[in-house]
Amino acid sequence: MSRSIRAGGVAVMGVVVAMLTLTSPSTNEAEAQSGRDALLARAAAVELDTEYEAPPGDPIWHHTAGFAKTLCSAVFVTGLDPEFAAENVGFFSAPYEQRRHVTAIEVDHDLRQISLSLPDGVVRTAKFNGDHGCVALPIGEDDVFFEPVEITSTLPDPSTQPWPLGDMLPETPLPAEIDQDRLAQALDAGFDPAGMTAALVVTHKGRIIGERYGDGITMHTPLESWSMGKSLTATLMGVLIQQGTYELYQPAPIPEWQEPGDPRQEIRIADILRMSSGLRFQGVADPDLDPTLGYPDHLYVYTGTVNSFEWAATRPQQWPPNIIGRYRNSDPVLINYLVRLGVEGRSDEYLSFPQRELFDRIGARGFVLETDPHGNYLLQGYELAPARDWARLGNLYLQDGMWNGERILPEGYAEFVSTLAPAWEADGRPIYGGFFWINGTGTFPVPRDAYYMSGAGGQTTLIIPSHDLVVVRQGHYAGQRAGGRALRAALAHLMEAVPASR
Repeated sequence: MSRSIRAGGVAVMGVVVAMLTLTSPSTNEAEAQSGRDALLARAAAVELDTEYEAPPGDPIWHHTAGFAKTLCSAVFVTGLDPEFAAENVGFFSAPYEQRRHVTAIEVDHDLRQISLSLPDGVVRTAKFNGDHGCVALPIGEDDVFFEPVEITSTLPDPSTQPWPLGDMLPETPLPAEIDQDRLAQALDAGFDPAGMTAALVVTHKGRIIGERYGDGITMHTPLESWSMGKSLTATLMGVLIQQGTYELYQPAPIPEWQEPGDPRQEIRIADILRMSSGLRFQGVADPDLDPTLGYPDHLYVYTGTVNSFEWAATRPQQWPPNIIGRYRNSDPVLINYLVRLGVEGRSDEYLSFPQRELFDRIGARGFVLETDPHGNYLLQGYELAPARDWARLGNLYLQDGMWNGERILPEGYAEFVSTLAPAWEADGRPIYGGFFWINGTGTFPVPRDAYYMSGAGGQTTLIIPSHDLVVVRQGHYAGQRAGGRALRAALAHLMEAVPASR
């Protein structure tokens, strides 16, 4: 059964991009400009003489590929209505203002795919690909270039298992030190209707103490998560380091870098995790973003329908490693490339690796990890998961990589990802660690040692060690700004509801 829905027809909302904050909100404009100038001058002083190659293809084709994938995931993975999704979901790789170019949207429930038509006759299609969620296809292609695998959990029925390995919650009262009235106020504040919050889960010492969902959403609904997937990427690398496949500070063994004299051989795995590889790769959060250079690489590895690992691995060096910090998708794409190389290098099956070696061990059954057409996981942001599963992942870090007495991540790995990256510290930006953000400028009204997974559209998994708390907030993209205010209000109440425990 095919179905067409209206395209466009509402006010332009613009491209929503999570830009890096260079200074605190109280800093005056002159000081902010001075800080930006100093940051750019420091980068210019160490920049290497290499050329930039812009991604090929018409940007409208790429934006529309992102729109098709976003709609496909919203409809066939999350279960949202197509009209609602077209207006409210996934503006990052499918900017809302670009959706007006689409002349027709066809939703085919039989083939489980979505096709979008453009005025020049180009059609961009995304199809549901089983346990791999949705994938945007190259123009003119009708299928992916790899054999999907069935990803099954070995865990028992979650309805019969206690949290965190299952869904059953204890019936015993909450600890007396938790102020339940303030806790209820926190949940109420998190659900300001303007914020379009879909899920809010709070755990204390590993126990769920607060939980609420929006209309049509349940504890099992996989929701758009975006760049929280970068923290998942760090976790998969951590698993491989713990298993002896890699070492944190070894040079990254990217095959494309192994020619004699290639300066990229100096890039270590730790440098990549710290968003400090130094590759020449246009990011949408770059302080010197130049729109005249064309469609950004940062988005192309989502929407280009190419081998994204290959694209990232063939970018030249812009700066020496561990010197300049920039939020660029080159780095999580390359860590995912290393994950694939490491898993397949020991003759293991790659696509089932996350479920087999991580999710089953922490009780997570709902992650849907999406790929490019070549079967490479795009976990820089193309993944969906229920809030409870993000809470499980957050608690793995709160417990320093331990789970039920088993070490899943290396000892001290949680400290590594939550420690300010040297290149970012050198720029005076105390906000980034190892594929985790740091609350170093007080983005959230919680202690400064908190750190968090963050995704476009207001997706957040916040780890607050001082209070033994993990807070997960997910919402529909259109509510991003109001949702951020609602989360901060909720956290202010939560700090009053739960006393410090460390």
